[in-house]
Amino acid sequence: MTTQTKPALSAEIGGTEITRFNALRHGMLSRYTVLPWEDADEYRALVAALVAEHAPQGPTEEHLVEELAGVLWRKQRLRLAEASAFRQGLEGTLTPYGGTVKAALVHLVDPGESENVVEAIRQTEDESVKEQADLQEDEAMTGRAIDLLGSSRNDAYEAALVVLRGDTREWWADVLARDPDELEEDEAPATADADGLRRFLETEVLPWFETRKKELANRPLIREQAFGEALDADKLERLGRYEVHLDRKLERMLAMLLRLKDLRQGAIEG
Repeated sequence: MTTQTKPALSAEIGGTEITRFNALRHGMLSRYTVLPWEDADEYRALVAALVAEHAPQGPTEEHLVEELAGVLWRKQRLRLAEASAFRQGLEGTLTPYGGTVKAALVHLVDPGESENVVEAIRQTEDESVKEQADLQEDEAMTGRAIDLLGSSRNDAYEAALVVLRGDTREWWADVLARDPDELEEDEAPATADADGLRRFLETEVLPWFETRKKELANRPLIREQAFGEALDADKLERLGRYEVHLDRKLERMLAMLLRLKDLRQGAIEG
């Protein structure tokens, strides 16, 4: 009778242990650790990986493994908080009247007008290179148009218009369409002829090219200034203190777990 019940009892205990082990493997405590918007499956995968690594036996070791999972999960969340702090700080540099651009270019003798922070941040290096190439092409087309306007061709005006890029022609059309009553006192109305177009290109378009060159050249400085201002040292210090707390807890939990495993192994060998 006794010999018959022992295997049954052993099987029952083994089944209980396996059930508990499976419960830990599937992160039954995840509802206390994982926030509603976080990935519970990812957390359970972390628990399963720690279970596979440490093979806990008994409720104490299982608890320590669960604590390890919780600490590692919170450290991952801390990285998100750090990124969030940077993004929030970066948003403050995008205000229209912020001093980010001025601070970035304060060391330049003649920084000129510059683009806003948003464009400087969002444009990639490849996009900036393409813009510079496009600007050079546009400037070359304008130069050819000016040469034509200075030539003795009877159709110099028409030929120059053909050479110009489309958006420059649109700009010129807008200038021609201005209401004379809206012009400045010392501003003469534009004339649709070679002299008028040449004056427009030399006084409006060419200076715009120079300004745009400075904008593109200053873009890396503005980007660096904006990212630097986004650093909130006080907020990151608080996050850093919390991370130190998590690291210490991680060390304690891991040391306790390894100590228990060593004791258990020593008891088995003894």
